[in-house]
Amino acid sequence: MESWAFEAIGTQWEISAEAPLDADTRAAVTGLVSEYDQALSRFRTDSILSGLSRGEGTVSLPGYTAELFSLFDSLDRLTDGRMNPLVGGSLELLGYGPGYRLTPQGPAAGAPPWPEAVRWESGASGDVRLSLDRAGTLDVGAAGKGHLVDLVWELVTGRGYASVVVDAGSDMRHCGPGLRVGLEHPFDPNQAIGVVHLQDRALCASATNRRAWGNGLHHVLDASTGLPVKAVAATWVLARNALTADGLATALFLTDPSALAAEFEFDYVRMFSDGRAEYSPAMAGVLFS
Repeated sequence: MESWAFEAIGTQWEISAEAPLDADTRAAVTGLVSEYDQALSRFRTDSILSGLSRGEGTVSLPGYTAELFSLFDSLDRLTDGRMNPLVGGSLELLGYGPGYRLTPQGPAAGAPPWPEAVRWESGASGDVRLSLDRAGTLDVGAAGKGHLVDLVWELVTGRGYASVVVDAGSDMRHCGPGLRVGLEHPFDPNQAIGVVHLQDRALCASATNRRAWGNGLHHVLDASTGLPVKAVAATWVLARNALTADGLATALFLTDPSALAAEFEFDYVRMFSDGRAEYSPAMAGVLFS
């Protein structure tokens, strides 16, 4: 396997394939990642999505964002509004925003309700038109990195490369011979709580220790209250693609797996803050005793 590593959107990426990626493919990947960041980052004042925080009301986004917002529609409903991209404003109040102040700017506040505040639709020209009924900050990080992993994986495999692994930090999509992947312990990054077999699927993880600051502050918020989740420490999800796996990994902080299993097929491990773990039947053998 040949690998290409680079840093983008605040994380380390590695793309592996049976043959080295040619210069045109690398340039296409770089362009796609840059386009995605310029469209959807809430940390860039020049991003398309940042226009909503300035009261623009309606923005035009790349057509591929339709599947991202469709997933958010479902997960907002299945979590009773606790997972909501409008939580971006709540994160900024706690200090996690442009400039990374990491100092709370005021008391925690819940996000506006997603279905009432937001409208989106695919336009005739292939774009997605997204409208917000008030100035607000969207954060797509709950599933956006997984979505971008899928887009990069599709680009690379679409150019004929085989046995492709796209790894962006804790989010991976794979095709080819199986891999063994360690599940990082959320309380000690030098240890693993188990090993999972990954083949022709995506594996995504989320943990409260990855982006944490201050006294008990981290990036996984309950959008209904604007407060960090306390009961769950880490989640891992296997699903057919990284968009789904990433979104469900976040949703598992906010609702029971049974609520999500009504509409999605996935396997999971969920570790609680007291050290307990629960898992789906297919994941029973992956944890160390």
